[in-house]
Amino acid sequence: MKFLRTPTDRFKNLPDYRFKENYVQFREMQMHYVDEGAGEIILALHGEPSWSYLYRKFIPTLNNYRFIAPDFFGFGKSDKPINWRDYNYQFHLDSLHNFCEKLDLKEITLVVQDWGGLLGLGYLGQYPERFKRVVILNTFLPIGKKLKLPFKIWQLFSRYHPSLPVSGIIKYASHGKLSKEVLAAYDAPYPNRKFKAGAKAFPNLVPSNPKDPAVSYMVKAREVLATWQKPALVLFSDKDKVLGGLDRFFRKLMPAAREQQTLMIKNAGHFLQEEKGEEIATYIDAFIKGELEI
Repeated sequence: MKFLRTPTDRFKNLPDYRFKENYVQFREMQMHYVDEGAGEIILALHGEPSWSYLYRKFIPTLNNYRFIAPDFFGFGKSDKPINWRDYNYQFHLDSLHNFCEKLDLKEITLVVQDWGGLLGLGYLGQYPERFKRVVILNTFLPIGKKLKLPFKIWQLFSRYHPSLPVSGIIKYASHGKLSKEVLAAYDAPYPNRKFKAGAKAFPNLVPSNPKDPAVSYMVKAREVLATWQKPALVLFSDKDKVLGGLDRFFRKLMPAAREQQTLMIKNAGHFLQEEKGEEIATYIDAFIKGELEI
């Protein structure tokens, strides 16, 4: 598998992102992750086309925990296979399993959003014993039903665009205005289009028929979450153009989520961590401490 490694100078002077670099090996490639603080483990997984930069605002608020945020292959500071066909659900899931094994992560509070949910919850479905709590931000668990036209258009756009406009996607899916410096940070991992195969692949990996190999993982995740007895927090935003309203799916699915206070992050789009990171982190802190009202 041929891959590229983003030059380190692309990541100089990013706003509010001055964390130590950490890496684990997987199939001769380097997977980068942020690992800050000490205490109970929080594992935060990003989606498309973001990276661990998305979680930078969580870390100061959650400084009494060990906060871990990896970059999936093809994103952030992790290595990037060149051929978008090399990316598939199993590849990403195996790399996530390798990551958790190498770091010996247990008793995890899992935080997921977007594709971080498809992978993180898929992984939770396989290894529920690793996890102590789950925090579900804007995401879904598709099981191969027919996709709606807007999403099909998004798949075609991402697949055939000559150089996916990463920061433009972040900007479009956000509710408020983002600074040029922040948008540039989302572009930083991609010096040119050859580095964007992972971002190009993710939308087309969403299961669109029942025979998709990822469907069995989505089904298993739904089954595990439907009987989840550990703490769960569903926390969506109110201005999400992509997955708005799907919080109801998780609250209906999970008895543990129905027992929790219903919360909504106001005036934030799909990338709610970017727009309301400190607020979300405050809720997560209270959730872990058992201080959220029921």
